[in-house]
Amino acid sequence: MLTPNTLTVVTAQAEAGNPLLGMMPIILMFVVLYFLMIRPQMKRQKEHRNLVANLAKGDEVITAGGLLGRITKVQDNYVTIDISSEGDKAIETVLQRNSVTAVLPKGTIKAL
Repeated sequence: MLTPNTLTVVTAQAEAGNPLLGMMPIILMFVVLYFLMIRPQMKRQKEHRNLVANLAKGDEVITAGGLLGRITKVQDNYVTIDISSEGDKAIETVLQRNSVTAVLPKGTIKAL
C-alpha cells in the first residue's frame, strides 16, 4: 500500500528520470529556428556575395536605394553607374558594390 511519503518519493523519481527529456523542447525549438530562419538567411547572404563579386561593366542593376542603371566602371569596393536614360548627357554616380541588390537582364533599361 502506498503511503503519502512513498507516493512523493515515486513521483520525484519519475520527474527526475531523464534530464535530457526535460531539455528536449528547447533543443527542438533551436533546431526549428535554425532551419526556418538562420539557414535561409545564410543562403541569401552567400547569393548576394556572389552577385557582388561577379559585377561587370555593362551590367544593368538595381541599387538598394532603388536606382536603375548600367555599370560603367568597376573598382575594388565601388562601382560607377550611369543612371541617365538619355544618350547625350551621362549622369553617373559612384556607389559601394554592396549597395547593388539585383542584376537585371540586358535590355531592361531600354524597355522602360
